[in-house]
Amino acid sequence: MASESSAQTVASEPGEPESALETARRQLHHAAEKLSIDPNIVERLNHPKAVHEVTIPIERDDGTVEVFTGYRAQHDSVRGPYKGGLRYHPEVTRDECVGLGMWMTWKCAVMDLPFGGAKGGVAVNPKELSPAEKERLTRRFAGEIRDVIGPTIDIPAPDMGTDPQTMAWLMDAYSMQEGETIPGVVTGKPPVVGGSEGREEAPGRSVAIITREACEYYGRQLDETRVAVQGYGSVGANAARLLDEWGATVVAVSDVNGAMYDPDGIDTAAVPSHDEEPEAVTKYADTVIDNDELLTLDVDVLVPAALGNVITEANADAIAADLVVEGANGPTTATAGKILAERGVAVIPDILANAGGVTVSYFEWLQDINRRAWSLERVNDELETEMRTAWRAVRREFENRDVTWRDAAYIVALSRLGEAHRARGLWP
Repeated sequence: MASESSAQTVASEPGEPESALETARRQLHHAAEKLSIDPNIVERLNHPKAVHEVTIPIERDDGTVEVFTGYRAQHDSVRGPYKGGLRYHPEVTRDECVGLGMWMTWKCAVMDLPFGGAKGGVAVNPKELSPAEKERLTRRFAGEIRDVIGPTIDIPAPDMGTDPQTMAWLMDAYSMQEGETIPGVVTGKPPVVGGSEGREEAPGRSVAIITREACEYYGRQLDETRVAVQGYGSVGANAARLLDEWGATVVAVSDVNGAMYDPDGIDTAAVPSHDEEPEAVTKYADTVIDNDELLTLDVDVLVPAALGNVITEANADAIAADLVVEGANGPTTATAGKILAERGVAVIPDILANAGGVTVSYFEWLQDINRRAWSLERVNDELETEMRTAWRAVRREFENRDVTWRDAAYIVALSRLGEAHRARGLWP
């Protein structure tokens, strides 16, 4: 399941990578410098509304009790309920949740969704939990954060280490405590219990839509466009298959073991995604190259859809593509972004490109609130409309302000947040 996170840690070479919180704050202030926005509003957005820390004792399968730490950081709700993923990962920290919650605020604002930003998780290695232990952890965590989540308060979703089943357990635990079935408390659930058709494919679909729009903006026909996609999970595979279907020539796709390369084009439907057959890309390849080489192929469009921090100071000068569309969260480091901008390489940021996930989560929430499911066709049509609307808003700022695409997206988000805070005022 694709995450609702909007970015991971973005490195600033040389030295150690910035933390998620440091990067989120830097991006906030960088965008604010380009706007006439009340500095008092910027100061409010510099801090989370609340951070909830809980301890989660669970009984392991061997009868021992282990205690884990969980967090839910709620950044801003001026435009609507908090929204953001829950991750199970050993390195989950308070500040990481705050930073990623801030990014969710920006992402929901750039998409003009009636949500604010949040992020949470448990500091645990989910690979070391049995299915029964993961269920007990989830249900206990739901109990611990029950008072601060809800369909009109804060709506969690899957993220790293969690999936639709995790959300089903959380929804069930919350509903049992409330005494009624409340599917809208989380999104990213299986459709059989209130999830939305098209949710898992949505981030990849939005990447393909934005790639198509960007190619059109720069006067490039898709049937004359060569594309390389790093990562063949939910985001990369769905983006590659749609672009292939729409006429682009996908010449390279990859997984953790390496990349398949065919200059004449790949039949993307014949290559199993990670969900269909894990780590299988190279098994189907006649020519295999490594992931680093994929990034520097002579293509028109590069879609990094695997990990964060893959385009760095070390390889930014070697990127041959004219257009980079960020499918992954935070694939371009701050220094690399400056180098690419100086070289005239357009970079469409993750905050816009992969926002299909949270957008279809919004659709899921609407379906749950109204107790009426949408067809896959309607979900995809609505997503197309929302992505093109967001693209036009970002494009206007890009053209009018002579800034990068990333700056334009943050300007759109911060403008909307600033207007909402100004209209609502400050509670005395």
